Amino acid sequence: MSGKSKVYFRNLMSDVTRLVARRQSAIIFGPRQTGKTTLIRQALHGIGGVMDYPLQHPQVRLELERDPAALVRQVEAQSGHSIVFIDEAQKVPALFDSVQYLIDGKKASFIITGSSARKLKRKGTNLLPGRVKTFRLDPLQWNEFGWSEHGGTILSPVEGGDAIKGYSFEQSLIFGSLPGMVAIGDDSERKEMLTAYTHIYLEEEIRAEALSRKVGAFGRFLELAARESGECPNQSNLSVESGVSAPTIKEFYSILEDTLVVERVDPFMRNARKRILATPRYYFFDIGVRNALARVPLNRELLHTDKGKLFEHAVILEIIRRIRSLKLDYRVHFWRTQGGAEVDCVIDKGDTVIPIEVKSSARVSLADLRGLRSFLESYPKLATKAFVVTQGRVPEKLSDNITAIPWGYL
Repeated sequence: MSGKSKVYFRNLMSDVTRLVARRQSAIIFGPRQTGKTTLIRQALHGIGGVMDYPLQHPQVRLELERDPAALVRQVEAQSGHSIVFIDEAQKVPALFDSVQYLIDGKKASFIITGSSARKLKRKGTNLLPGRVKTFRLDPLQWNEFGWSEHGGTILSPVEGGDAIKGYSFEQSLIFGSLPGMVAIGDDSERKEMLTAYTHIYLEEEIRAEALSRKVGAFGRFLELAARESGECPNQSNLSVESGVSAPTIKEFYSILEDTLVVERVDPFMRNARKRILATPRYYFFDIGVRNALARVPLNRELLHTDKGKLFEHAVILEIIRRIRSLKLDYRVHFWRTQGGAEVDCVIDKGDTVIPIEVKSSARVSLADLRGLRSFLESYPKLATKAFVVTQGRVPEKLSDNITAIPWGYL
């Protein structure tokens, strides 16, 4: 992918460099091509004694699959304390016992990356509890683009990077925010690379999950699930349209969760008078990947036909990513009653909640916010204020407890 070696400001860099300096160990999970390898190589640049095990390389992978204990012998052959970088560790789960032995013996520290916890879980892999810190690397966040100059109205701001030139917020609604896609200078090439990404993902996951007999069904399911991203999926309809059973649909969604391709958002269901719909929503981790899988036109016409859905998708993903970056123990939900009242996002802080509606227009009125007003009435002790995220220019107070804010103020 042209431009893929560009290095961008990443929120996780400070955590990784601090871990390396303290000789601590970590596992960094993240979907494919979020920049895990680039981040770690940047953090380890100029440091001596680094041992590198890129498990994407067939020869390296085969050697360690045949003899996982070779890792122990190779580390023990080094003088002093080694830093070991294992990239895409889910490809050889048996390595984790060797890693634990070396950490417990204080013979090495490890930086490990992985794009899927599913294979590790299925193999009963020892994920080194109490020995490593676990992180998640997402696609680029708004502050990493340099877009959040006013951020902090709802969630605390995070340090911003330099503005990335030649890539706009509107482009991110079409092509997403994977670093490699952002680095490409041409939209037509971005379209080609996104299509290739979806094909590679499909091929790799079918191979990893032994789904060869279901390749057609899984492919159809991916397209349908992408089209319903951000909605409560009707699993019965998905079953009929993809040609597989309802239990298989649940299995497919489980695969998407475990390979970090979707964010699951559960309904907010604290005690209330109204009957709440209980089906979760799933948001694909990157809007560009969602668009490519859904087979929608990857051009600016998409902003005219589907802008509301794409804008909501972007805001919800940013909230989820910001909470991770700030290491907050918050939960993200949505709220929808059987009577039709709905709130796009509810941030559950434990003792209080913040309901948020997302509108792609520049201006909104209270008449547009029936769901938000209904939520405030239903939970007067939990929710004392609410927000509407818009594409406006400046914040606007709509009532005593509802404020409209531009997306950059989030």
